[in-house]
Amino acid sequence: MAPHPVVQAIIDLSAGAIGGAACVFSGQPLDTAKVKMQTFPTLYRGFIHCVVSTYKQVGLRGLYQGTTPALMANIAENSVLFMSYGFCQQVIRFAAGLHNEAVLSDMQKACAGSVASIFSSLVLCPTELVKCRLQAMYEMEASGKIAKSQNTVWSVVKSIMRNEGPQGFFQGLTTTIAREVPGYFCFFGAYELCRTAFADHMKCDKDDIGVAPIVFSGGFGGACLWLVVYPMDCVKSRIQVMSMTGKQAGFFKTFMTIARSEGVRALYSGLTPTMVRTFPANGALFLGYEASRKLMMKQFDS
Repeated sequence: MAPHPVVQAIIDLSAGAIGGAACVFSGQPLDTAKVKMQTFPTLYRGFIHCVVSTYKQVGLRGLYQGTTPALMANIAENSVLFMSYGFCQQVIRFAAGLHNEAVLSDMQKACAGSVASIFSSLVLCPTELVKCRLQAMYEMEASGKIAKSQNTVWSVVKSIMRNEGPQGFFQGLTTTIAREVPGYFCFFGAYELCRTAFADHMKCDKDDIGVAPIVFSGGFGGACLWLVVYPMDCVKSRIQVMSMTGKQAGFFKTFMTIARSEGVRALYSGLTPTMVRTFPANGALFLGYEASRKLMMKQFDS
């Protein structure tokens, strides 16, 4: 028996939250390296240099800088994303004239994920803004762009409210949506295609492929997402961090400025830690989501 739609939404929300938390703990230090390299591409020789010098400057705490907003961002984003993903799948079933329990094709699931990401962007943008500013605080202070200040979650939130008002939390929203919509089409599309390939090879159901194939499929989906959207993410990090110093130009202007003055390579600064991080982090995300969802759905199969 399928659970009531409200219960189904709560299951998807909870499973997404569990997946989101697993994703942060497994990938946070590499995410910090990514944001630092995107914002200050000339400061670090490469990914290892960035991680080592951050560790030397501020210790292990520096690599986990911004974990609280990252947890909030990821739990909020993934719970809204997976709840909307479930809802968008029902909308696609309705639009295609299929019954409620019909299995969607991988492409239809990719479209559902793409639309769902618009809803999650609204939750993600403010928390991601705080996270990026915390992660790049040391470099902003060291380069004299901002005065030395407390770098806690609360102090960053207070300064945004004081200097920019509530709309300040949505700096980079356009870029976030521009990144999420094509990104999540690739993310869910690649994840589902990969799971289908494993299921065909192992001659079993997609839900029974086991831990390693799920982790690999999640990592593969994440790798496809980042390869497609990385330049947009770089522009978003730059807007969110540099807007601390005053009014920051919009997406296209920032994009063109980086491309012209620093070259196209600067838009891909920090891609290495992102690609290294995507397998453990997105693998953990989908493993947490699928395992907890399966467990909760089992309660309704009796």
